[in-house]
Amino acid sequence: MPTYLTPGIYVEEVSTGPRPIEAVGTSTAAFVGTAPQANARLDESVAINSWSQFVREYVTDGSRSTPLAQAVFGFFQNGGRRCYCVNIAPGQPIVGGGRQRKGLELLEEVDEVNIVAAPGYTDVASYESLISHCEKARNRIAVLDAPKDVGDIDLLTKVGTASSSEAAAPSPKGGLRPRVSDHGYGALYFPWITAQDPLNPRTLIDVPPSGHIAGIYARTDATRGVHKAPANEPIRGALNLTYRLTDEEQGELNQSGVNCLRFFPREGILVWGARTLADSASEWRYLNVRRLFSMVEESIVRSTRHVVFEPNDMSLWKAIKRDLSAFFMILWRDGALMGATPEEAFFVRCDAETNPPEVIDAGQVVTVIGLAPVKPAEFIVFRIGQHQSGTEVTAA
Repeated sequence: MPTYLTPGIYVEEVSTGPRPIEAVGTSTAAFVGTAPQANARLDESVAINSWSQFVREYVTDGSRSTPLAQAVFGFFQNGGRRCYCVNIAPGQPIVGGGRQRKGLELLEEVDEVNIVAAPGYTDVASYESLISHCEKARNRIAVLDAPKDVGDIDLLTKVGTASSSEAAAPSPKGGLRPRVSDHGYGALYFPWITAQDPLNPRTLIDVPPSGHIAGIYARTDATRGVHKAPANEPIRGALNLTYRLTDEEQGELNQSGVNCLRFFPREGILVWGARTLADSASEWRYLNVRRLFSMVEESIVRSTRHVVFEPNDMSLWKAIKRDLSAFFMILWRDGALMGATPEEAFFVRCDAETNPPEVIDAGQVVTVIGLAPVKPAEFIVFRIGQHQSGTEVTAA
C-alpha cells in the first residue's frame, strides 16, 4: 500500500479484471533440407513468408528444384502463410554433430514453429530425429514422408530398423514405418504426389507430400480451427499419385497410423487420413486431438506467467480458475470441445483440495484440468433397413 502524508484525495488504478488467455498460433511450419542454391544461408533458420521470398533467398538462375523447394512451394500453394527453412549441405543428416548447431537443432530455439518436416528424408535415422525433436519440444508435430518406392504395402505397417552402417539407407530392414510415438507427435503420409516442378513448370515430377500436407494443416487451422482434422481436403497442385490405393489396402494402413492420399473420380486427390503414430488404442491417435492439446498447453504456459511468485492463497486459485474457464468456454463455443453444456465439456479445479499445505510449502500451485475434445467422424455408418409401407414412424 502507498504511504499518504498529505491530506487530500488520491486515485489508484487497480487491476481487478480477468487476464485473458490467448490461443497461440498453430500453423507455422519448418522445413529442413537442401536448397536449389546449396550454399545459400547454410545452417541458418530463415523465416519465409512467401514463395517469392524463398526464390530470392535460395534460388539462382539455372537452379534445379529440390525436395525442400518443392515442399515450400506446396506449403504456400495449399494455404500456408509462414515457415522457417534450414538449408543443410547435400548428404548431411538433418541433425548435425559437433559444437555447432545444425539442422533440426536450430529449430529448438524457434518457439513459433508448430509443424516440422524434412521433405524426402525417409530413412530410419531421419524419422527418429524428427519424432524425437517434436517429443522434446512438445509444441509441434512431425509430418513424415513415406518412401517413394514401396514394393510391398505390408512393409508400411512394420517399424523399420537399421544397423549403424546402414543408418542412412533409404530402405531400412524390417519395415518402412517409423516407430510408435506414444503421445502422437508424428504423422506419416503415403504415397508421393505428381506435380509441376516449381522451377520448371513444363515438367512433371514426383514430390514428397509433407510440404503440401503442412499447408493443408495451416489452411484448415485458418478456416475451421486446430480442432478440425486436416483430412478430406483437396491437395492443391497434386496432378496424380505415385500409387493408387484400394480400400482394402487403406484399411490395413489406417490401423497402423499411415495416412493415405487417395484419388476419387469426382473429388480428385484428397487427404484421406488423420491419425498420428500413436498406438491405435491410444487417446492420442487422432491428429486434431494431439494438435489441440499442444495448442492449449502452450497457450496456458505463455499466458499465465504473471501468476509466478504471486501469494499462493485462495485469491490466486480463484483467478487461475476464472481465466482458464473463460479460455475453455471460448474453445467449447468454437466447437473444439464435446458436450451440450460447459460442465460436460471441461472442468477446472484449483482450490484447497488440489493445493494442500505440503504443496503450498513446496512453492507449487496445482490446477487439475479436464477436457473432452471432439474426435473426427472417421467411420460414417448408415444403418438402412426395409419397413412395411403404410406404417408411421414416430421420432422419439
